Amino acid sequence: MKKVLFIVALFLLIPVFISAQAYRITGVWFTENDSSSVEITKHTNGKYIGHINWLMEPNDEFGKPKVDDENPDPDKINQPILGLKILRAFEYNSNKDRWDSGTIYDPDNGKTYSCYAWFENGNYDVLYLKGYVLGIKFLGRETIWKRKK
Repeated sequence: MKKVLFIVALFLLIPVFISAQAYRITGVWFTENDSSSVEITKHTNGKYIGHINWLMEPNDEFGKPKVDDENPDPDKINQPILGLKILRAFEYNSNKDRWDSGTIYDPDNGKTYSCYAWFENGNYDVLYLKGYVLGIKFLGRETIWKRKK
């Protein structure tokens, strides 16, 4: 009987453990050059998203808020950079211990890339992201973000 209870308890705790692992990506992250920060949250659909929540230089040379003027969609070129969703649809992959199937938008060039994210060596204050195109991961570009304390 004790074995059965142990096995049942184990199966009930596995989803809790996986969920706890998945939540490690949430929080506020300084981008590689510390010129902005991104807040990553879990969306109501269960996937992880990220919005720019701080800019070192939020205004352009004319004192107006910076806008997404590199966006190829003419309807979006006047949307403010502050608050812009740049990470979309990340899903935690417990087999690879990383967040897959997401995209990252670069407001500097108006392009969206496929992306995945992970931690290394148990350090959950340093997030690695790799953006790539055409499904060719080895041709992508990697960036490192640091958790805001």
